Amino acid sequence: MEDRGESFVAVRRISQSLERGNACQSTSAEVVAGSAAWLGRGLSCVCAQRRESDDRPSFDLTPTQEECLQRLQNRIDIAYDSSIPEHQDALRALWSAAFPEDELCGLISEQWKEMGWQGKDPSTDFRGGGFISLENLLFFARNFLKSFQDLLQKREGDRSAWEYPFAVAGVNITFMLIQMLDLEAVKPRTIVGATFLKFLAENESAFDLLYCITFKLMDQHWLSMRASYMDFNTVMKATRRQLERELLIEDITRLEELPSYGLLSR
Repeated sequence: MEDRGESFVAVRRISQSLERGNACQSTSAEVVAGSAAWLGRGLSCVCAQRRESDDRPSFDLTPTQEECLQRLQNRIDIAYDSSIPEHQDALRALWSAAFPEDELCGLISEQWKEMGWQGKDPSTDFRGGGFISLENLLFFARNFLKSFQDLLQKREGDRSAWEYPFAVAGVNITFMLIQMLDLEAVKPRTIVGATFLKFLAENESAFDLLYCITFKLMDQHWLSMRASYMDFNTVMKATRRQLERELLIEDITRLEELPSYGLLSR
């Protein structure tokens, strides 16, 4: 996965619900773009914050864990390519899941800003997370639709006047999980990463499921901290710390047993 500096957008909420008139032209939020340097003080792209390599010890894996890790790494290595029909179809499917009553005018459209992409072409925002970040969003929509819609439409809690952009935040969550779990290493070099591979060996969708848990947990921290877009990185760090603690709870054998799994609704 390449390391690229990226800018973020902040979305200023106008109402609690998405209000659209002409589906091909109108938007429900005021979108403000900023440079990576300026937004680095708040809602900068976590994707650009990579750690240097180190000499941490690695953990041995079972053959099953090695196979599951390799398959997940193969997914991580796939960049989003707007010329591939499968990727185009996945993006259309994401729109249909998010706004089932609204026809999408095109894969490049101002409509995408309503989902929290930075511009009219979502493909430019997948650079930090790759195709797997789109797969994560789709998995979330297909398996926990209520929670997906609650986060997309900011239905729960006392929301900030300046909210995090849903879709781009999702890409950042994918990237954060890859780094936290050390998934680009040949073998995990942290106990959190090694613990996750035990879950992955039992459930091929463990990464996607953990993504859903993390997204909902991040929003809970956002609300409890009464955060605004300048606090996004602080919220992500708090989310990561809690997630690491929960993954290391003794006697948990499935991700569904994590305390934060209970935040999800289908």
